[in-house]
Amino acid sequence: MEDQDPSQPIARVEDAGLVPSGGPARLALSRLPRASEIAEAVASARGVSTWIEDRLVVTAVPSRLVDAAGRVGGRDLADLLAGVVEPAVDAWLSAPRDLETPAGTLPTSQRPVVMGVLNVTPDSFSDGGDHFDPERHPDEAVAAGHALLEAGADVVDVGGESSRPGADPVGEEEESNRVLPVIRRLVDDGAIVSIDTTKARVARAAVEESGAALVNDVSAGALDGMLLSTVAELDVPYVLMHMRGTPRTMQRDPRYTDVVGEVYDFLAHQLARLAEVGIDPERVVVDPGIGFGKTVGHNLELLRRVREFTSLGRPVLIGASRKSFLGSVTGTEEPGARMIESVTGAALAVAGGTRLLRVHDVAETVRAVQIADAVANA
Repeated sequence: MEDQDPSQPIARVEDAGLVPSGGPARLALSRLPRASEIAEAVASARGVSTWIEDRLVVTAVPSRLVDAAGRVGGRDLADLLAGVVEPAVDAWLSAPRDLETPAGTLPTSQRPVVMGVLNVTPDSFSDGGDHFDPERHPDEAVAAGHALLEAGADVVDVGGESSRPGADPVGEEEESNRVLPVIRRLVDDGAIVSIDTTKARVARAAVEESGAALVNDVSAGALDGMLLSTVAELDVPYVLMHMRGTPRTMQRDPRYTDVVGEVYDFLAHQLARLAEVGIDPERVVVDPGIGFGKTVGHNLELLRRVREFTSLGRPVLIGASRKSFLGSVTGTEEPGARMIESVTGAALAVAGGTRLLRVHDVAETVRAVQIADAVANA
């Protein structure tokens, strides 16, 4: 995919808690024209700035930061900076809007939304084969989907191709045969269903023929050049996720100099790209891609700083459920035994501003995030 205009700055809010009372925010700015001069102007106005890699990190009252840009480059530079800083700060301070789908509204402005994982695959890392028996398909998977709904899931996320590290790709026809009858049955029973796929034709069939209401894509459109234009035509919500490489290659020595900054900038770039191809920004969910091309340390850092991703202005989704980095912390090797670790991670994510959670252990997660959300908003 093409990057957005390289002259367009990107603003990431690290902390804006004092802004409502007139205090400063801590902001990380990428691709900022005349950044060194703006840093000097900020310092003269009693602000603080430093460089972390190629990002200018500024602690200043936002209006004074914009004024500093104006002193350096006039009204055009001030307006350019205000156009990214002010929306980022507002988004950090506010809950996102509800997410509208063709099958109903997901109340992301009011509470965390839980997506139950339904892998119709023989090889997913945690539950491969549990819900896919060719001789009893799709009855077994449909029953599992109903169990997720009864446990409290708002959405059932149906996938027919494993995205575990090292996974082999699945053909389009096989993936469709796995997921479409399951989606159709669940939708007929009143469920809101998401299709977890990287393929345009599978996404189209899932939405147009079977009634899926969201497209959840781990590749950000990189594995099928037609996917994003297809989502634009379908006019359904789209989950934009960061992944380095492909499922087969992503865990081969992933490296970052600033994992939060690099993942954030990628998502900001891609949000601009989605708008260019006609995907309504109000229908995009962002996902930093826990476990997709990251080490244990990278995943923990992303989870610790998930609040910063809210300054993109879109609901944030976290999918950490049963993943190996959680087991690395506690020494729990069996994915299915990581329920406590997964629920704890979900609660921490919600405390940091996450509005959607993709999980296996639905009932336990729903209860935990109710407490986390209540505490965060007390």
